[in-house]
Amino acid sequence: MSEAVPKKPKISASRRLFLKTKILKKASVLLAEEQEQKKIDREQALIERVPPLKLSGLSIQDIQNLCKELHQKIDAVDEERYDVESKVGKNEKEIADLSHKVFELKGKMKRPALKRVRVSADAMLGALLGAKHKESIDFKANLKTVKKEEEKKEEVTDWRKNVDAMSGMEGRKKLFAGPNAQ
Repeated sequence: MSEAVPKKPKISASRRLFLKTKILKKASVLLAEEQEQKKIDREQALIERVPPLKLSGLSIQDIQNLCKELHQKIDAVDEERYDVESKVGKNEKEIADLSHKVFELKGKMKRPALKRVRVSADAMLGALLGAKHKESIDFKANLKTVKKEEEKKEEVTDWRKNVDAMSGMEGRKKLFAGPNAQ
């Protein structure tokens, strides 16, 4: 068996760092140029689509007509924007439905995380057996009962009660005690 020897990089760490910084500087320059180009393209598109307004020398009636035309154009653009947004929403929903169907067909559905649920034995049997399970089954009744053998214990009584009997004097103590003693 041959041991896997880690390969040394072909360039040193300082050279790698130098190249990485150069690449990042170049990327930032390209990004700035791209943003500037987008800004210029936007301005040119606006100039082509919307010519600058020439309001000087127009009468009040001409300005009002111009305003009405602009409002009509704005309404037309808003209708078009609304139509496009509704088409996009419809297409996104259709894409989501189709991707869901594809996942179902492949059988790679993401299963949700299951939550732990406490279920009684009767409910679990009902779920497993279905209609067959009608009455509850008492599991404890089916268990074997084990009787514990009780140890034979000698009767333990209070030693003070048994002192007279053990001393051999049996009833003689009463004679010595006298009439006032209990």
